[in-house]
Parts: sequence; structure tokens; C-alpha cells
Amino acid sequence: MLNRRETLKAALGSAAAVLPARLGAAPVAAFQPAPVRWIDGVAPVMQAGQTFGVAWPRGAIKRGTLLTVTTRDGRPVPSQFWITASWPDGSIKWSAHAIPADIAPDGLIVTRGRPAVPARPVRVTESADAVTITVGDLQWRIGTSGAALVQQASISGRTVLGPVTLIGAARTEPLHGADLPFTGQIERVTVEQSGPVRAVVKIEGAHYSGERRWLPFVVRLYAYAGSAGLRIVHSVVFDGTASKDFVSALGVRASVPVKDTAFHDRHVRFATDAQVFAEGVRPLTGLRRDPGPAFKAAQVAGRAVPPLDTMAKAVRSTLERIPAWGDFRLEQPTANGWTITKRTAPDYGWIDADQGRRAPGLAYVGSPQGGAALGVRYFWQRHPSALHIDGATGDDAALTAWLWSPEAPAMDMRPYHGTMGMERYDAQNEGLSVTYEDYEPGWDDAAGIARTSELMLWAFPATPDTAILQGMAKMQAEPPQLMVAPEQLHAAQVFGDWGLPDRSTPNRAAIENQLSNLVDFYAGEVDRRAWYGFWNHGDVMHTYDSDRHRWRYDIGGFAWDNSELSPDLWLWYQVLRTGDAKTWRFAEAMTRHTGEVDVYHSGRFKGLGTRHGVQHWSDSSKQPRVSNASYRRPFYYLTADERVGDLLHDLIASDQTLTTVEIGRKVPSAAKKPTLPAGTIEMTFGTTWCPLAAAWLTEWERTGDVRWRDRVVAGLDSIGRLPNGWMTGSAPFDMASGRFIDQGRGIQLSHLNAVFGAVEVSAELIGLLDVPRYRAAWLVYCRWYNAPQAAYLAKFGPPFGPRNLREGHSRLTAYAAFEDKDTTLAARAADEFLSGDAGLGTWPSDPRHRVDGVLEWPGVSTNAAAQWGLAAIQNLALIPEALDRVTIVAPDAPGRRRQGDAGRD
Repeated sequence: MLNRRETLKAALGSAAAVLPARLGAAPVAAFQPAPVRWIDGVAPVMQAGQTFGVAWPRGAIKRGTLLTVTTRDGRPVPSQFWITASWPDGSIKWSAHAIPADIAPDGLIVTRGRPAVPARPVRVTESADAVTITVGDLQWRIGTSGAALVQQASISGRTVLGPVTLIGAARTEPLHGADLPFTGQIERVTVEQSGPVRAVVKIEGAHYSGERRWLPFVVRLYAYAGSAGLRIVHSVVFDGTASKDFVSALGVRASVPVKDTAFHDRHVRFATDAQVFAEGVRPLTGLRRDPGPAFKAAQVAGRAVPPLDTMAKAVRSTLERIPAWGDFRLEQPTANGWTITKRTAPDYGWIDADQGRRAPGLAYVGSPQGGAALGVRYFWQRHPSALHIDGATGDDAALTAWLWSPEAPAMDMRPYHGTMGMERYDAQNEGLSVTYEDYEPGWDDAAGIARTSELMLWAFPATPDTAILQGMAKMQAEPPQLMVAPEQLHAAQVFGDWGLPDRSTPNRAAIENQLSNLVDFYAGEVDRRAWYGFWNHGDVMHTYDSDRHRWRYDIGGFAWDNSELSPDLWLWYQVLRTGDAKTWRFAEAMTRHTGEVDVYHSGRFKGLGTRHGVQHWSDSSKQPRVSNASYRRPFYYLTADERVGDLLHDLIASDQTLTTVEIGRKVPSAAKKPTLPAGTIEMTFGTTWCPLAAAWLTEWERTGDVRWRDRVVAGLDSIGRLPNGWMTGSAPFDMASGRFIDQGRGIQLSHLNAVFGAVEVSAELIGLLDVPRYRAAWLVYCRWYNAPQAAYLAKFGPPFGPRNLREGHSRLTAYAAFEDKDTTLAARAADEFLSGDAGLGTWPSDPRHRVDGVLEWPGVSTNAAAQWGLAAIQNLALIPEALDRVTIVAPDAPGRRRQGDAGRD
């Protein structure tokens, strides 16, 4: 059976039945090569260079061992590798590998050996004013100061691309203010990798408008062997004042020299969801007089036309009478509509050229002497976006990818409502009770949030064929991705308790089917409900409104989910076990969103995230449970993505922000707050310490710096030493030592403490570090949180406080059952999971219904669905046979529980 643990050795009803031993206690397995596959199941026609991560069992590969990539039949593949994490014994835990862009084998193997070098390796040279990346005949000259990220690109010594800059504009009032332009300026450049397969250059800086420095950015440029493209990962932080800084444009502009080319040999291309928009600046088709088929065919194909003396005289003598079109616009103002317009010059009118639904986001301008293409991933998903070509009749055409189109209304980052009389905490609590929004004046602030965008820039010696441009557009809109096989990840025992898909029994098959149903439902809802836009894409809504037949987009904390109860984790665990492409891309978009938009990267809330709300920044509860490192770690290790690596590193000091920011609920007076010793802050174990511990764990395993290991161990040990251990729920945390302080507190259970990655990171830490007190304290919590009232009272006495999320917490019960080899507890866990109590009440039906013709899921909340998904994955791994012993109630059976208000915090 495919699960992380061994199966039960005997029937659960037998007194002699035992649960299996932890596999981590077994001897280290012999080295086995790691298979790698494309997530779409087939090799792509085109790919721009690949980077992927591989997990290795503890002790299997000593540090210093070389790793290489081959095809399935053993042929060497040029590759580059580096270590991204180590086990406590120093052996390699995660390695990252890159392969060139000009190969796409069906499958790969990572094994021991010296990596093969590309025939034309990537080379990097540095000077005082530039970093030069050479890829075959192509050279990218990267600026080290000034405005030009890329100063130029040349092919065989001929310049085909001029300066590439960051540009934009802002106004002081949203509708009619004058636009003040700004330009990015480089402040620091770091070469992070220099070949032979890929080079990575990190550029840091800010935008300047006059003397004002704002909108700091980080841009990474990636060059791969065999590629004519440069991948651009562009991150910008909004650090303005929402009431007076309305960003009206944000983009990347490339200058393309065309001065030595006749207008009829200048080519403009836009990829669309139909045919490619392919035109000459001065068209030779459709004229009243025919220039000749060779001329029309050449222009359409993007080739130089034949000598003009062979053109029909009626056209040749009147070429100057044919309008030349200098400016082109592809606008994508919504997720469901784009338009192309063009004009001859700035003082003349725009002409409608084409329209459609969803453009993939690629434009080209150039000639038979060279040109450039610029593509934007998530182009229509992150509207209002645009691709502009300006000055095509001049010496240099400007090719601009607008991440926020200047044709759209300006960004409005202001809060969505006023104080409404909620100046005092008592009124704020009243607001919380009715709209579920935690509000405090001035805390609904967008300053400090960020957005990362992904682009591709290509330099060409001549205009590419239309078919090539179509392939490029498809590739950059939905990039191919290599992923190590789930079986390899499972064997490496990373990320705690999970198992591979198992449909060997009816109950397991039903659970697996529902796991797939949930992904299908939410991925479908993203499109059905148009959860798109520059700031919104990647997130999902929190709770459905069955009365209006729509999600509660405008009701306080019921609106955007902002990682509430770990949907990020649920999706990534499903990726780990299945390698499914739809789930991967759904999880990837969520990670790009929740790690950037829902988290503060500067300012007073730096390192904290915002609780779910109508705007991603509107709720005044700022907590580490949202900025949670656990939500980013799978994506980082599977891809070695440097931007997410930065985000993880930045979180290691986020506990310092807690010294000045109160993250708890509003209370009428300070008298209700416990008195804390000097140098301490109040810290919950699950919603605060566990997310921080995940960041410290990641920093330790990435860098080997034992300070972070020691900080984790201090927290683990001090929780274990508290008289009530994990049951204490919260305690003063000493900032200097990283230890919790015993104040003799009683038991305080919260339904939120274990549902923001605490289960997953605790399982990892217990497996990595020998801290017996923490293990014992965690097992007590796991056993007793969901315990029946009578048993609990007999053990601990009153009070027996309220419980919630019983279904999701079943995985805690299952963990304790597995660890203690308690088959009775395993049976209880299975019953809890399949009860539908405070969880996914409509399970196991396909969660799609039509009410009055509208697709809906009555009563659904995303947090309960995420917790059900995590519980399903972990219960399948820990107590599979116990699940088989419980009868799954048919979806329409009498007495079926409904979800209600599961997961409210």
C-alpha cells in the first residue's frame, strides 16, 4: 500500500494489533537515483531552461558528492547543481539542478557523478560598470548603476536590443490627477550564479520621481544555456501613502533599434488567443494595387522583402502614400477581453484592429536585422495589463510590458471604509462580531505589501516565424516544469507525514477522489468567479453566501482567504504526493500571492501577514500565521526559486516586529492582559511560534548556521517544560533566549493553535531534533484536543471549553495513535475525520451544485476545506486501515452534518 508508514499489522479490533514503527528509525537506505518528470506528463515542445529540486534521504549523500543529470537511458544531460538544504548530520537534504533550454527529454534521472557541461556554456564577466552574460553568440550587458537593467543585447557583435528600464507613473488623486513619471534606478547588483548552465543576476534598487525614492524593487535576470531569452523576476514593494499615491502605470520597457530598416520590413507581432496579430509597420497586403505575391508573403512571414526594383511599379512608386503605423496597443483591462489598436503618430486617431478574450501576453517588434520579444506570465489573470509598441516609425521602437496599464484607472490602495465610530476597542469588538472583521483605525494600511511578476525578454537576429512566436507565447504563459517524482520525495521523508495516492480500498478511493474534487472545484471557482487582477490573482475567497449565491467578497473577514487555515499547505501536500500539473499551478499562483501581497515587506508590520478580509491588507490583525514560512517551503525546495528564498530569509527576524505590534484580539482594557517580564512578548505556540520556528528551521538547513537550530531547540524544550506543555496554548517568550517562561498558567485550548502549519512543522522537528519533552507535550495535546468530554474531564477536570474543527483536528489524534501504537485512538481518529463535524459537511459528494442556475457549494468555507484536505492526507498516511473500518455516510443520507461556521477565529 502506498503511504508513508507501514500498515497496521492486524485488524484494529484485535487486542494484539499494533501500529507500525516510524520509518525514520530504520537504517539509511542505499543510494538510489532520483527520477524527474514533467508535471504535464509529456515533454514540452519548447522550454526556456529548467530548475528543479530533489530531496534525498537522510545520510544517503554526503556533502561534497557531485550530482549529475542523465536521460532515462543514461545519456548525460548538461546540468548545474547546488545544495539548498542539509540534514542535521550534514548530508544533502535538497539539491537543485538546472538544465539548458535547447533540450526537453521525456524524463530525467539525477544520480551521482560529475555534471556534463553544455557545448556552449553560459559565461559571466564583471567590470566596474556592467555584468556581461554570454550565451553562445548572444551577449547581455547588465547595468550596475543608472536606469538600464539591461544596457544592450548583441548577437555576433550586432546590437539588437537597447536599454531595458523600469518605468511608471503615479498621481496624487485617483481619477483626474496629473501623472508624475518615475524610473527605476539600480543601487546594488549581485552575481548569484555564473554558469555553466544558468547565470543569475540580482538587481536591487528603487524608483525615483524627481528626488523622491520609493517603490523599492528586486529584479533577477536568469540566462540559460541554449536560450535566446532572459527570464525576469520582478518584485516591487508598495511603500507609498494610500491616500495620495495612486500608481497609474508600472512597467518594463525595452528599446529596439530599427533605424536602418525600411518601414515595410519592420514587423509587429502580438500573440492572441486566436491567430497571431502579424503586421508590417507599412503594410503591403490588402492594397488596391498588388505589389506581387513574393512581397506579401515575405512581410507576413517576417522576412525581408525582395529588392524593390522587382516590385510592381504601381506600388513601388507610391510606397510613401501608404500610411506607416508607429504605435500599437494590446490592452487587457479585464480577464475576459482584450483589444488591439494602432495609430500612425501621437497626434492622430487610434484605429481598432482586433479583439478577443484572453491574450497570452507576448509582443515582438523588429526586422530582418534583429528584434526583441517581451512576454508576461499571468498576463490576463493580473489585469489591467498591456503590451505597447511605440515609435515603430522612428530610429528605436519602445516595447513595453505594462504590469499595470496606463490606460486603466490608477491603483487605489485606500481602505474600503471609514472608522464608522469604531475608535474604541469595545466598538471594534462589536464590528468584529457582526462582520467578522478585526478593525482598528490606521491598521488597514497597504504600505509594505509587494507583488512579484514574471517576464521573458528575447533577443533575435531576425524576426522569428509566427509558429515560433506562438510556441514562445504558450511557453511563457504556462511554463513547463520539471518535478522530482513523488516516490522520491516520499522516500526522502521530507515535510512530515504524508503518503502517495492510495485507492486500494473503497474508503481510500473515496477520500482520494474527494481530494481531487476539491482541487477541481477551487481551481474552477477561480475562473467562474473571476478571482483575478494584479493584487488578487492567486488568492481564493473564504466563505460562500448561499443567500446571494456568491462568495462573501464584501463582508469583513469572510472575503479574501489570505492563507486562513493553510490552503497553501493543503495544495502543496497534494502536489508532493501526486505531481499533478493543475494542483501545482494552483499552488504556485497562491504562493506567489500569499507570500507577497498578504505580507508586509517594509514598515511597522514588516514580517507579519494580514488576516483574511475584503482587501488583502484591510484587517487589522497582523500575524506570523499568515507570513508563515511553512507555506513557502515546498515551492522553494521544489524549484530553488530565489525570490521565495529571500522571503523565507526575511522572516527569521519577524519576531522582532512583535515587540511593537499587538497581534491579539481587541480588548476593552489593558487589565485583561497578563503581566509580562521585561524583554518578553506574549506568544501563542501554534499561530505564532510554529510559523517562526519554520523560518528558523529553514534558515538552519539552508545555511548550516546553528544559531537558528538552537533557537528552535530552546522553544521546543521550554514548551515541553511547562507544567501543561502544549495545552498551555500561550506563554511569555523571552526574546533573547528564545525560551518560553513558566507563569504557572492553566490549560488554554484554541481551535486555531494547530491549524496554521503547527501539525506539519511539529512532525518535522520531532523527526529532526531529539527533544523528548516537546515530543511528550505534543503527543498529549494531540491525544486530548478532540477527546470526548467525559474522558477529558476525568483526566483534567473542568472546565471543558469549546472545541471547533473536530474533523481537521482528527489528524492530531491520528498522530498520537500512530506514535503510541494505540489502535483504539486510531479508530477514534477515523471516526472524527469522517464525521463531518465542524468540517467539510457535504463530503463525499462532488462539491458542485446548481441553485437557480448558479454553480455553488452551499455553506462552504475554504478554511474547512483546507483542513479537511490536510487531515485526509495525513490520516491516509498514519491510520489507513482505521479509515477502512468506518462506514462513509452517503452524501444524501438522513442526518448528514452540514458545515456551519467551521473555522471561525
